[in-house]
Amino acid sequence: MKDRFSFKAFTINQSRSAMKVGTDGVLLGAWVSLDETLESILDIGAGTGLIALLLAQRSSADTIDAIEIDEDAYEECVENFEASSWGDRLFCYHAALDEFVEEWDDSYDLIVCNPPFYAEDVSSGNTSRDTARQNAALPFDELLKGVDSLLSKDGNFATIIPFKEEVNFLTLALSLGLYPQRITRVKGNPKVDVKRSLIEFGYTQIDCDINELTIELERHQYTAEYKRLTQDFYLKM
Repeated sequence: MKDRFSFKAFTINQSRSAMKVGTDGVLLGAWVSLDETLESILDIGAGTGLIALLLAQRSSADTIDAIEIDEDAYEECVENFEASSWGDRLFCYHAALDEFVEEWDDSYDLIVCNPPFYAEDVSSGNTSRDTARQNAALPFDELLKGVDSLLSKDGNFATIIPFKEEVNFLTLALSLGLYPQRITRVKGNPKVDVKRSLIEFGYTQIDCDINELTIELERHQYTAEYKRLTQDFYLKM
């Protein structure tokens, strides 16, 4: 895995971060709805800062904050923010979500999170990577409670989760009055099952727009829809 990943408008240094640049983060940053009136964004579990940087490129929000619990990832995120063209709008806090909620008074118009996925007790031998991958570090119910505390009443929350967790996640969100506004189910190619769910929530109950996105027709032959979604970011798209 490369220690640096270059996009069209910024570069990610990722030598120390447990979780490297991946398709999930790019998908979420490219997919989430952005309103012209958007003033403040929070990225929970920012890692290298990838999603926050994508949103800085896409939006004119004055405030784009991030929180990251892992010290190495936090330091790298700060460096990536400062090296970008939007350093004056980006800020990362070294904190866990529950600590941040306890100390923070303001609300956000948009919250995004690419959360830890793996409920199983798996070990790679790399403690930082395991923490970043396992949702024991940030259970979905704790994530949603934190979002509910920090999201403005007219705000939106967007995330990407395993498709197998979709029903459970929607049920947890509904218990807090968060309703799905958009769902895009993602599959790698036409021959495989859906793998991920991109979901956008709000406090207003509306008819949810549900669709599907396929990334590749076959290896390295990307679909027109995926190209449209990511062409402003990837160098070779």
